[in-house]
Formats: sequence, structure tokens, C-alpha cells
Amino acid sequence: MKIPTTLKHKPVIISENYEQVDGRNAGNTDAKGLSLGLAQWNDRGKVDISAKVWRHTGEKWSRQSEELPMHRVLDLAILICRSSLHFQDAYRFPKLYDPDQTTIDRIGLQGDAMSVAVCEENPMIDHDIQLFAQALGEDGEMIGERLRVLSRLLKEMGY
Repeated sequence: MKIPTTLKHKPVIISENYEQVDGRNAGNTDAKGLSLGLAQWNDRGKVDISAKVWRHTGEKWSRQSEELPMHRVLDLAILICRSSLHFQDAYRFPKLYDPDQTTIDRIGLQGDAMSVAVCEENPMIDHDIQLFAQALGEDGEMIGERLRVLSRLLKEMGY
């Protein structure tokens, strides 16, 4: 299925077979493609690039397709990596986190720091974090494969 090029987001680099590699949903997903391109919110004279997940209902392109600025995609990758790192040693805590110190890390970005913390406002956090850890473990091979690819590409780029 071809990603549309007539909408506000202007694809430049695409992956039109994303439905074949969409994690556990591979082969049975509405996420049909990914693209990097010119953002739909560009103002005259200002150009931003963004990443977009293209969803298709089977009949038409969905309004639930998501477009994110590139830095947010990377911020999500950072959050995933730091969270995965936390859960490698979370077994040390009876609740998989320290209720007295819910901040996991502060990662320096742009002169400040992105906080990574357990959501203590979630009234079901003790249950939900167990489910999260279980799902993370079950998806470990799939996530690990993607992290290894990301690591290899970052090394090739000199990072």
C-alpha cells in the first residue's frame, strides 16, 4: 500500500512495508507505513521534519495516523532505553521500584534534564508496573533486536 503524498505531511524517506515488521502486530496491523518528511505544521518560511506512522482502516487512511517531530521520536527512544535499563535490575525492589525514590534518572538534554520516573500518581502502579515488566520481558527478543540494530547504526554514525 502506497503512502499518500498529497496530504499535509510530505514524505521524503519511507517504509511502506511496516505492517510486516510492526512487532507483535506484524501482518495484522493498521500501521501500514512509516515516513520521515516535511511536517504538516510547517509555517511559511519555516521547515520542520517529522516522523509519521501511517494507519489505514482497510478502506481509507486513518485520522489516527501519528506525526511526531524527530526530536520526540529520539526522546521516546531514550525513554525506552532508560526504562529497559531500569527493569534489568528492578528485581532488587519488592515492587520493582523504590517507592521512596520514584525518580529513575534525569538525562541531560538542552541545558536541562528529562526526568524518567515511576508514575506514583497511578493508583494501580504496583499492579501496573508488574504487568509492564512482564510485557517487557515477553517482548525482550523483539525489543532487543531493534536495540541492537539501533546500536549498530549509531556506531556506524560515529556515536
